[in-house]
Amino acid sequence: MRKADLVATISEKTGVPKVDVLVTLEMFFKEVKSSLSGGENVYVRGFGSFVIKKRAKKVGRHIKKNVAIEIPEHFIPSFKPAKAFLMQVKENVKELPDDKSNVE
Repeated sequence: MRKADLVATISEKTGVPKVDVLVTLEMFFKEVKSSLSGGENVYVRGFGSFVIKKRAKKVGRHIKKNVAIEIPEHFIPSFKPAKAFLMQVKENVKELPDDKSNVE
């Protein structure tokens, strides 16, 4: 499901015009990004948490030059689903559609 599909589905189910749903969704994304950029986590009860994770510094390898490089510590955004959400997915999804279960 893409963002356009999500907007269309929400619009259909709620009767709210697609433009209004799109604006609301875009504002939600903007606020989550803004909060995470400011170092503040976002918690949505029953859905999950958008959190900042710290990655420790490590040594990587530049493949083309075949030299070791140091990757400094950095922070990345992450999503942690709520327990209820996780259980719902586990109970209802038996296999991925379109045989995407073999993704490597």
